[in-house]
Amino acid sequence: MKETVVSANSFDARSTLRVGDESYEIFKLDKVEGSARLPYSLKVLLENLLRTEDGANITADHIRALGSWDSQAQPSQEIQFTPARVIMQDFTGVPCVVDLATMREAVKELGGDPAKINPLAPAELVIDHSVIADKFGTNDAFKQNVELEYGRNKERYQFLRWGQTAFDEFKVVPPGTGIVHQVNIEKLARTVMVRNGQAYPDTLVGTDSHTTMVNGLGVLGWGVGGIEAEAAMLGQPVSMLIPRVVGFKLTGELPAGTTATDLVLTITEMLRKHGVVGKFVEFYGEGVAATSLANRATIGNMSPEFGSTAAIFPIDDETLKYLRLTGRDEQQVALVEAYAKEQGLWLDPAAEPDFSEKLELDLSTVVPSIAGPKRPQDRIVLANAAEQFKHDVLNYVSTADEAGEESFPASDAPAATNGTPSNPVTVTAPDGSTYTIDHGAVTVAAITSCTNTSNPYVMVAAALVAKKAVEKGLTRKPWVKTTLAPGSKVVTDYFDKAGLTPYLDKVGFNLVGYGCTTCIGNSGPLPEEVSKAVNDHDLAVTSVLSGNRNFEGRINPDVKMNYLASPPLVVAYAIAGSMKVDITKDVLGTDQDGKPVYLADLWPSEAEVNDVVANAIGEDMFDKSYEDVFAGDAQWQALPIPTGNTFEWDAESTYVRKPPYFEGMGMEPAPVGDITGARVLAKLGDSVTTDHISPAGAIKADTPAGQYLTEHGVERRDFNSYGSRRGNHEVMIRGTFANIRLRNQIAPGTEGGYTRDFTKDGAPVSFIYDASQNYQAAGTPLVILGGKEYGSGSSRDWAAKGTALLGVKAVITESYERIHRSNLIGMGVLPLQFPAGQNADSLGLTGEETFSIAGVTELNNGTTPSTVKVTTDTGVEFDAVVRIDTPGEADYYRNGGIMQYVLRNLIRK
Repeated sequence: MKETVVSANSFDARSTLRVGDESYEIFKLDKVEGSARLPYSLKVLLENLLRTEDGANITADHIRALGSWDSQAQPSQEIQFTPARVIMQDFTGVPCVVDLATMREAVKELGGDPAKINPLAPAELVIDHSVIADKFGTNDAFKQNVELEYGRNKERYQFLRWGQTAFDEFKVVPPGTGIVHQVNIEKLARTVMVRNGQAYPDTLVGTDSHTTMVNGLGVLGWGVGGIEAEAAMLGQPVSMLIPRVVGFKLTGELPAGTTATDLVLTITEMLRKHGVVGKFVEFYGEGVAATSLANRATIGNMSPEFGSTAAIFPIDDETLKYLRLTGRDEQQVALVEAYAKEQGLWLDPAAEPDFSEKLELDLSTVVPSIAGPKRPQDRIVLANAAEQFKHDVLNYVSTADEAGEESFPASDAPAATNGTPSNPVTVTAPDGSTYTIDHGAVTVAAITSCTNTSNPYVMVAAALVAKKAVEKGLTRKPWVKTTLAPGSKVVTDYFDKAGLTPYLDKVGFNLVGYGCTTCIGNSGPLPEEVSKAVNDHDLAVTSVLSGNRNFEGRINPDVKMNYLASPPLVVAYAIAGSMKVDITKDVLGTDQDGKPVYLADLWPSEAEVNDVVANAIGEDMFDKSYEDVFAGDAQWQALPIPTGNTFEWDAESTYVRKPPYFEGMGMEPAPVGDITGARVLAKLGDSVTTDHISPAGAIKADTPAGQYLTEHGVERRDFNSYGSRRGNHEVMIRGTFANIRLRNQIAPGTEGGYTRDFTKDGAPVSFIYDASQNYQAAGTPLVILGGKEYGSGSSRDWAAKGTALLGVKAVITESYERIHRSNLIGMGVLPLQFPAGQNADSLGLTGEETFSIAGVTELNNGTTPSTVKVTTDTGVEFDAVVRIDTPGEADYYRNGGIMQYVLRNLIRK
């Protein structure tokens, strides 16, 4: 168990809080001058510093700096934040445990004690990213998908079961239980932590960017890369600058007919436009009290889509109500209330805390919306969706006519219906029936992702739309793959209790699994005949999902355009079957009497939804679902596992392999050096996401990763996904920059993981992985050139690990998203930015140059240069901004990465 940090207590803040028959040690915020005016989120950070003050890394000066925070200043004061716990999902969690297991061996080789490599903070992993919606639309789809999941992932699951026994403070929630963020708010979150006699705010970091969902419960936490999470597990504080805090005032109430999804898409659009990257967002005002906990969690979940670090709500009666509903014991609920009120963390709807910036939204102005076709911030008013599709599809349809001659631009398609490009294709179903699909056909309709499945109001609304549709004789169109993947078993329990499950089944929304599925690319294949028609005729088909991410190439390799929508709209679009349908006014079908049926005929009233929620959901459901959440079923418990505190690596495994990070590592790091003679591996545009860099979708046979698996005897049907193989660095290196929608400007006309290999005559087009191997064999360092918002998206540590293992020494972009920049440093890759107002094109860079970067060696003197000199063999020269933002990050870079830094420090203790 983690030892309690003995605070220096410079502010005499140590006190006692009595709740019922229990007493807790707490650290009083009002002992610090200026604390009362701070936003909620900074009060949580202040308590963290008071409790962990050690006089060295965390000093009285740090505490004073936070107490006297200047809301208008640009962040400059570094502090050390010690999260109370760490949460992981299996895609990112497996490599974390792989790295911990590898560190144990590295410690042993350097003469240390392997047992020192052990989580010092509670670490909980939820297996939720591995289930794939292969089977759908049948009553046994869930059972079949779980069997396939275990068959594909046995090695990984054995490894995680070993980790659960080998490491203290490490717990695993087995497959088929729920989605990590929903399990977090329904079970794992404490709101107020109790540990070793102390009570303090529950805080965390997670290996998924949507960790912020827990912000809805008043818990401060955010997503980090797996390498940062490992450091936090090993007792390393998170180095950060005191952030700017954006106050987002809510007033009024949502109008009838709108959902939490409409609200969150509106907020996402507003905050993206405002600019909140690297900032905290905090909600306040009278409208907060009128916002349900489920809606707060939905908003918090979307924080990465705004770009903010966190999006938090203070504690109030709604928080307590939710804690009781989800089965937290009365002593815990009483403690949360008493602690929040004692520390000034209780919501005052009339208060106006000191914020850096302010926005305001009248909830009554929210209108039904969707977002797409490729970014969550691209909100479309639902009434305008069909018209907007006409314009957006022009970016996806072929410019060639059916004879293959380049005769029409995309804006003047060979065939059109009402101004919309059209290429109708007749498809024959397995039962012999036929139907016609065209551009815009909805081929995936998925109720997926904890963003919405944790919210009973939108889930019940979806089920009621299905009920009304069935009663009128409507169902999904035959080309639509319909899936239901709730975030916890509670959802199916209340569907069953309300008698709504049969209606969802009849519309095709049968249970496919309790996991992320479609939102992370685990949508499974389209029906063979649909996939063939789409690919043979290059149709721009669509998906509609109730998730939070709709980036290009993410949802399904056959689907070009992806739309985020509320669960009831997902059901409605499955019935409509096309984005060309104006769902707000067009006929969706006809009932048994031949009368037209419109969306308004299917949409439930607020009273209908509230009635089901009130009568079908109870505390007993949460108690039952989470009664023994870490034990797992018989299939999980029967998995054979090795024993011992170091792992028995299987040389034949294609899932879990010992990575090379610590090979040849000594106790003292080598000096960092300047970069000379570097080549460009990829020149990329704006908004390149971690999905583009480290895809989690399917592995294609003709790619380097597919070739590797084939060479190792893996059948194509058993390839599984990149995400499921994150414990094997050989697969992941080959998957880095392999997204099917990546456009590398060095290799124009290509799409996918291609570059040009300048180690060969004529610099032929090559797979990125193959070229990197040739460059590394030649001793040539590599750089990546990028545009704005480089690395946005999920907090994928493999986006940084893969970059480093490909031999990339520096990345030069216009701007970064926070997590990926941090992860690059954590893997020893130097993040640089072009001078303000400049980019690769304005500087005349083609990607064919040879680069040198001078001034990096200044880091060896214990200082971080603000800029370094970049020169090319073509005469281009500029000062690149060094994006090592804190002294802690500089230490990581000097050591070759965060894992090496932690390892050396642990051995020295």
